[in-house]
Amino acid sequence: MAPTPSPAARRLVVIPARDEAPTVEGLVRGAARSACCEVLVVSDASSDGTAAAARRGGARVIELPLQLGAWGATQAGLRYALRHGFDTVVTLDADGQHDPACLPQLVATQARTGADVAIGTYPERLSRAKRLAWRWFRALTGLAIEDLTSGLRVYGPRAVRLLARSEATLLDYQDVGVLLMLRRHGLRVAEVPATMYPRGAGHSRVFASWLVVARYMAQTTVLCLARVGHPRLPPVDAAPEATP
Repeated sequence: MAPTPSPAARRLVVIPARDEAPTVEGLVRGAARSACCEVLVVSDASSDGTAAAARRGGARVIELPLQLGAWGATQAGLRYALRHGFDTVVTLDADGQHDPACLPQLVATQARTGADVAIGTYPERLSRAKRLAWRWFRALTGLAIEDLTSGLRVYGPRAVRLLARSEATLLDYQDVGVLLMLRRHGLRVAEVPATMYPRGAGHSRVFASWLVVARYMAQTTVLCLARVGHPRLPPVDAAPEATP
């Protein structure tokens, strides 16, 4: 049986969501029950009632007027957490792929290992094309992370402070760019096997078409080449700079 996290006034679940009304209400209820904490849904300029469904589930909601993408919405949640006294943030996708029942194990692993970030991984979900892509990015970067794109994560205090900075706003995707930034600042990452399901509705926006895939591969490759080789920086201990 997975350990149950104790109630944590300083832990917040953040769910970035764009047009995920069919799944987000149930996900919010499950996440609040499993993680024993409040849930924040960041609606990324949704047009289908995502915000209303999230509120029915009991979540706090931020409605972004402009689409920022999954990482931009996640960073908005990280900044909200900092400003409201939360120091640990749990993230999961709004499309129903992540099982909220995995959250206690993920939170417990992050606390037990002292890792700055714990990632829930399920490599079996990857297609052959995605496996080849991740192999390419691991070869470019030297990252030893098995599942580069999982949005099922626990960010500890140092990671929350780092990723709330304006430097992290420049990242187009939450996967490789975030992992490289964490490594550059000396933060530790742990992986935890997790259960994942097919999307509850809709389709992947990153892998929606071959054109989108090509753009993702090109942008992420440039990002890898630009960031690999940067000098390592001291671990993050100071508070982030003020943001508007």
